[in-house]
Amino acid sequence: MMLKPQQATLDEATLKRAQTIPEGLWRTCPNCGTSAYRGRFGSLQVCPHCGFGLRLTASERLAQLCDCFDPWDEQLELADSDFPGYMVKRAQAQAASGSSESVRCGQAVIAAQPCALAVMDSYYMMGSLGQVAGERLCRLFERATAQRLAVVIVTASGGARMQEGIQSLMQMAKISAARALHVQAGLPYFVVLSDPTMGGVCASFAMQGDVTLAEPHARVGFTGRRVIEATLHNKLPASFQQAEQVMATGFIDAIVPRAQLKARLALLLQLHQEVCHA
Repeated sequence: MMLKPQQATLDEATLKRAQTIPEGLWRTCPNCGTSAYRGRFGSLQVCPHCGFGLRLTASERLAQLCDCFDPWDEQLELADSDFPGYMVKRAQAQAASGSSESVRCGQAVIAAQPCALAVMDSYYMMGSLGQVAGERLCRLFERATAQRLAVVIVTASGGARMQEGIQSLMQMAKISAARALHVQAGLPYFVVLSDPTMGGVCASFAMQGDVTLAEPHARVGFTGRRVIEATLHNKLPASFQQAEQVMATGFIDAIVPRAQLKARLALLLQLHQEVCHA
């Protein structure tokens, strides 16, 4: 069927407008696979269909949670490394994340409640745990113990950082030791598991909280799905290592949507203050 000249002109104009639409207006949720207009994810970056929270930089997370934040130990950095290309990769990670390391620590106020706060950054080498990150977290617990502050940590990590070898693995024990002294002082520790919390981080301080919260559908576990499937020669269920399934087995206390997270942490911190002053 032949198109009338006017119809052909309209179609060409429509096509031309379509070609000028900028990229990135639509996002696909990595959890449910549904695409939606970027604006529908909102300022909290949450999928409008399944409630899955997209990954955030540490700075974005701090802006969402804190009334104010006073950073600690941000001058700590790795001087040098013999691992090929590692320092270049660190520089790229700093540019991508806006953070000098995979965790930011400091004293914070969350809805008028003071605490010591650490936020891991998945945009910095997948939030991997190295010597500097481990030292920052260790000092966080030590300062919180000295100042009698509750500790809140938002985890997001692929595990220990392979470029630092055994030194990265030692951070698990070091942080756990500092956490033990915090416990002995009678002070609480609250954890928020975000996507993903895996490897050595999950095997140490991420699972040592007095109260463990998680964002909806966050992946939580030690060994990755593909490694386990290759070892067992079996296909794992879709819910494997999702926060909801981990909670069903007793490792998580509550699944908290991102929009409610600040209020829930403030309530826990307030209850701690009331118990201390009772």
